[in-house]
Amino acid sequence: MSSKGLGNKYGYHRVLEPKGVLPQTAWKIDNDMDIWDNEILVSVSTLNIDSASFTQIKQQAENDEKKVAQIILDTVEKRGKQHNPVTNSGGMFVGTVKKIGDVLKDKLDINVGDKIASLVSLSLTPLKIYSIKKVHLHTQQVEVEADAVLFESGVWGKIPQNIPEKVALAVLDVAGAAPQVAKLVNPGDTVAIFGATGKSGLLCCYEAKKRAGINGKVIGIDLSQIGLKRLSELGFCDILIKANAQNPLEVYYQFLEETDGILADVSFNMVNVENTEMSSILCTKDGGKIYFFSMATSFTKAALGAEAVGKDVDMIIGNGYTKGHANFTLSLLEESKKLRNLFIELYG
Repeated sequence: MSSKGLGNKYGYHRVLEPKGVLPQTAWKIDNDMDIWDNEILVSVSTLNIDSASFTQIKQQAENDEKKVAQIILDTVEKRGKQHNPVTNSGGMFVGTVKKIGDVLKDKLDINVGDKIASLVSLSLTPLKIYSIKKVHLHTQQVEVEADAVLFESGVWGKIPQNIPEKVALAVLDVAGAAPQVAKLVNPGDTVAIFGATGKSGLLCCYEAKKRAGINGKVIGIDLSQIGLKRLSELGFCDILIKANAQNPLEVYYQFLEETDGILADVSFNMVNVENTEMSSILCTKDGGKIYFFSMATSFTKAALGAEAVGKDVDMIIGNGYTKGHANFTLSLLEESKKLRNLFIELYG
């Protein structure tokens, strides 16, 4: 064993400030790459910055790749992790296992040299970036020379050999979304998906159509004309609405017009910008459910907003993890050739 010994399984031993919190909540963590006996060291090739965070960074950097790279480097230098101080979100990575702590060697189904994706947020992952090789503005992926540490409690998945690495990275970044659709959507439901043309939105539209069945309706809402045209060709939605989810009344009236006054039984908010909570709330019926997957969601705005308009809806905070979510979501690309081809086209 190394001289460092056994660390806390949740990574508390890495917290520098403030003390008393876990790594995700911490402002700064220790990104020393000399690992403890129950940690995994990974050589990172690609970061997938989460959508809300990358959108904010691009706006701050005025769509300049070099400025985006510098913002990421500065964040990691200051905090020891890629934890966006504005959106409070991170992303995930793909890399090659470099070293496994002695305590974990016989417990895990991985070996040095295996290619894995982290299924925990970069906002809690010790990260050291040596250089940024390329920023892909349209896919939110950043090619890096870097190392990262996974804690004993960390969740990861092996990169499947039959799916291109960057495609797998894009899918696994939002792997928690579609399994929740499977849990919440029933046959015959009217389902609204806000941010329908993004990664998570596309996967959710496909799963929602499958679960709602021929008697249900899937309504995709997005502002991207190109994305909506693509979604129309896929055939995963019964109704498509081009609208800005930051304008709740505009969305609400368009929704009523397109559905002949029927509100959603279940809504999923995947939008990567703030102030979209009220569109989801207004378009969902009393007694319905809203799943907020977007990291741009404000709990305060959602809770007080529903109260303000007298809406009795169950609002669910999106959890990026559910048991078996990686295999579940990757299997969707096996089920649907259309979905697979699109993700290869966009991210391959």
